[in-house]
Amino acid sequence: MVYYMSLPVTDTSSTTGTTRHVDTLVIGSGFAGLGAAIKLTQAGKRDFLVLERGNDVGGTWRDNTYPGAACDVPSNLYSYSFALNPGWTRSFSPQPEIQRYIQSVADKYKVRDRHVFGCDVLSAQWDNDRNQWRVHTTKGDYTAKVVITAVGALCEPSLPDIKGIGDFQGEIFHSAQWNHDADLTGKRVAVIGTGASAIQIVPQLAKNVSHLDVYQRTAPWILPRSDREYTKAEKFAFKYVPGFQRLSRTLQYVTRETQVVGLAKAPVFMKPLQAAAEIHLRRQIRDKDLRKKVRPNYQIGCKRMLISNNYFPALSQSHVDVVTDGIDEVTADAIVSKDGTRREVDAIVVATGFHVTDSPMFAGIIGKDGRTAAQVFDAQGQQGYKGSSIANFPNMFFLVGPNTGLGHSSMVFMIESQLNYVVDALKTIERYDLGTVEVRQDVQDRYNRELQEKLSHSVWNNGGCASWYLDKHGNNTTLWPGFTFEFRNQTRRFDLVAYNSVATSDLPSPAPSAVADKKKVAAK
Repeated sequence: MVYYMSLPVTDTSSTTGTTRHVDTLVIGSGFAGLGAAIKLTQAGKRDFLVLERGNDVGGTWRDNTYPGAACDVPSNLYSYSFALNPGWTRSFSPQPEIQRYIQSVADKYKVRDRHVFGCDVLSAQWDNDRNQWRVHTTKGDYTAKVVITAVGALCEPSLPDIKGIGDFQGEIFHSAQWNHDADLTGKRVAVIGTGASAIQIVPQLAKNVSHLDVYQRTAPWILPRSDREYTKAEKFAFKYVPGFQRLSRTLQYVTRETQVVGLAKAPVFMKPLQAAAEIHLRRQIRDKDLRKKVRPNYQIGCKRMLISNNYFPALSQSHVDVVTDGIDEVTADAIVSKDGTRREVDAIVVATGFHVTDSPMFAGIIGKDGRTAAQVFDAQGQQGYKGSSIANFPNMFFLVGPNTGLGHSSMVFMIESQLNYVVDALKTIERYDLGTVEVRQDVQDRYNRELQEKLSHSVWNNGGCASWYLDKHGNNTTLWPGFTFEFRNQTRRFDLVAYNSVATSDLPSPAPSAVADKKKVAAK
């Protein structure tokens, strides 16, 4: 059986190399980590490294290469504001095009030499004696004054806990770890899940497999995908007409922001979108029984809204079955549903999403009191301050941290907002010669009480569904409860008053062993 899994962050396998010290370590090089590298460089900072477990930049867009992979945010909105891409070919970009864009930005801003590729971070622990982070990786150990985590929310595949799944003898892999060596043509295939990845995969698989079973736990609301190829005139204007592409981007941004009213403020305003989704469903699925099976029983927006023009038609094909009875177990060559039906399959595609509120990464980040981020989050929920700082983890900043996710627009906008905040934090640390900064617990608690109060009025909390937006405490620790420009305003400047800080001169001297270690590193 081929069952692809990523190396867990808590792995303690041997490493090579010697300890190296840098001022700042960035973990991950997707949109967030790459953006951090660029902004640090522009701020005149050169003593930093980006540790990336993959062999290239790109993050989720490097890893998710499944058939049909594409973005559900308009192309002109899904890019850095400082690096617009006049070369987009479609209104919604496919994965290869987005990955090429990210690579081109890395080359344009000349930050590849600040990367260590193939470097999986196994743990990061705060050293109270040295007042720095000790980072253990598959390519040696590092120490750093500041760590910026940019691993992203959609990077650790979530694998289903199904009886017998480890005994399956056919091809089995997660959508984010697609096995391109597996030829599924003419095979009996099962797709587990009906989320954002699944609705792109299913239409592609349906073209070539002999039979396709789609296992649906919760039906998604699906809206039309207004995707089209850009005309020659548009491509010319994007490239040569000053301001045209930025105007297009602004209009798309404003249009998307109007959804916030229904999502976060007054769910009643989601009714027009739900009506549009209902019409889309009726037009694309004529069979009443199938239509009833795939119609969601919760308010639109409660779970992630999806866009597709070919998912419903794929489900309507005679060799495609939608199974809603739930999975009881997996055998060597079949999936048995809870009603006892046994369906033989040659391959299983697991499209069950990612660890968002319970990322394995959290188990490898150890704060000043010896507790891991996983333990802190388990006790209080995934809480942070402005999505960028977490009490108990000094000199650590999080990109795409708690409550920075969106249900309507581009995460790149949120990432750039956080980059403003983090880079200003580093400038503040340097300006005042600070040894440590750590968000105050009372400030973080107050911030999260206000967040949850705002979220209590949102469709995510009142739409009648269970989603990965909520943690085990029932709190929405994933999404931002307002307009994105509100978040941008909050993160324009680093607010030192919200932090406990200690000047470098006031830090206690390190233990003798620490001094000796520092001298050894300097000598090397």
